[in-house]
Amino acid sequence: MSIVRHIETACLDRLLSSRKIMLIYGSRQAGKTTLVKQLGKRSGLKAKYLSADLIENELLLVQRDLKTLTNLTEGYELLIIDEALRIKDIGHILKVFYDEIPQIKVIATGSSSFELANQTAETLTGRKTVFHLLPFALGEVILDKNKFELDQQLEEMLLFGMYPEVFTARVSHKVSLLGEICESYLYRDVLQLTNVKYTLKIRDLLRLLAFQVGQLVSVNELSQTLSINRETVERYIDLLEKAFVIFRLPAFSRNLRKEVAKMDKIYFYDTGIRNYLIDNFKPLNLRTDTGNLWENFVVAERRKQLLFNRRQVNAYFWRTYTGAEIDYVEEGADGLMGYEIKISKEKVKSPKLWQDEYKGGFRVINRKNYLDLLLEGMLQ
Repeated sequence: MSIVRHIETACLDRLLSSRKIMLIYGSRQAGKTTLVKQLGKRSGLKAKYLSADLIENELLLVQRDLKTLTNLTEGYELLIIDEALRIKDIGHILKVFYDEIPQIKVIATGSSSFELANQTAETLTGRKTVFHLLPFALGEVILDKNKFELDQQLEEMLLFGMYPEVFTARVSHKVSLLGEICESYLYRDVLQLTNVKYTLKIRDLLRLLAFQVGQLVSVNELSQTLSINRETVERYIDLLEKAFVIFRLPAFSRNLRKEVAKMDKIYFYDTGIRNYLIDNFKPLNLRTDTGNLWENFVVAERRKQLLFNRRQVNAYFWRTYTGAEIDYVEEGADGLMGYEIKISKEKVKSPKLWQDEYKGGFRVINRKNYLDLLLEGMLQ
């Protein structure tokens, strides 16, 4: 099954219309290599592909020698550097290409945003454009299905997630593929490119976070459970965010006395990874965490959708100390919109305080209407 990535056309248009270095961030196994090779073919440009996972390519580029780089790209119009974050001082190397070899266009990918972002923030100011590639989104896989067929596959997607290789595999192979992603790829960049002191604590932390999906996360409690200090926990969470494993949802608050403001919720970009970490692939009717799993799925799919459509929206959850809450809140150009995420319930009242204080919109997202929200703007 070949599924066209939603950002492909936008990347191609930008590639052909601009000289800016194109950076494509996303987790390993999300399909970046397939995407950039497809961009090379569709662009019509004579392209040279280099994988920085190969030591000879890393050693070649790290020299930062103009003559070597010029000779390397002679006769080519496009250079693709896959997993470029592995190369020391990649930002300066990309700057050389942009400033000194104007006849070449460059695409660089990274499975973690932090290394490329840190190395390129200043050196590539005004010289780069950034895209994100995550596991499949509903708006991508529906191009080969209709809404009915997609909904029939919902439980499978909730249990095993949306990583391309996992999504397209037989059900009997999905757990082992998730295991390969978790054990071979998930932590690789965090461990290789940063000074992580307690490597086993990374997995322990992820497992704790997997059990707390949809709940308020206390860094102090995590610190005590893991027997590491609070600063280390916060640093590990930050690294895992930048490696596109998890993401935080902060609290929305304008009235600190009434509303929870200092704690986050944490979700996984892929529910299959989350379920692998807790070793639970039971069907939905036998689970005790179906509501949390559903919430993670909807929030993650919405996040992918907003990223792919390059929409600028601030996302939160909202909760008061008296128990009123809204699972997911967006603040955009049209104001505030709250979403209560319930897999089965059709009618839930908007909290009175939400209406009185913010006059925000309110909508329930359930099994019957989730596709309306999560396919919005993805079928153009």
